Amino acid sequence: MRNLKFKEFRDSLKSSRFFLGSNKVMQIALGRSASDEIKPGLHKISKFLRGDSGLFLTNLSEEDVKKVFDEFEVYDFARTGSLVTEQVELKEGPLSEFSHEMEPFLRKQGMPVRLNKGAVELIADFVVCEVGKPLSPESARILRLLNMKQAMFKLHLVCKLSGDDFEVYREGLEESDIESS
Repeated sequence: MRNLKFKEFRDSLKSSRFFLGSNKVMQIALGRSASDEIKPGLHKISKFLRGDSGLFLTNLSEEDVKKVFDEFEVYDFARTGSLVTEQVELKEGPLSEFSHEMEPFLRKQGMPVRLNKGAVELIADFVVCEVGKPLSPESARILRLLNMKQAMFKLHLVCKLSGDDFEVYREGLEESDIESS
């Protein structure tokens, strides 16, 4: 989870509480079955606690909560291993966004570069990343240097328990769906 972005979101909801931690510990605290739950219906939430998930407790109305969660989207730099959403290809020629001191670092990242009269120059076309493929550590570093943000940080509501009313918002989530990148 992206801690800085989550902290911004949490600060916007001062009257509410978030619980993050070991999913197994939270499942045991809520109860894994009807026989060991501390309040009727709490065990239903346990099966949704997997991957990067947490509990959100609030007195806000359902409409307000949905609105806040739906409106919160922050673009960020993609991390290693995340699937690429947009192909990035650099054309042969000078790379004006990089100073001459960056040339050795760029070469270590696998880029075919050289110094030409004190300017960094790309010797051949270079594909930084391809759509649908996992992002390599080198590609992630290059995208950061190019200031290209391909990841979107968004929190999703999965289910709700209010009194006796239990509602599921998102069925069949995979672990990769919990944090969109």
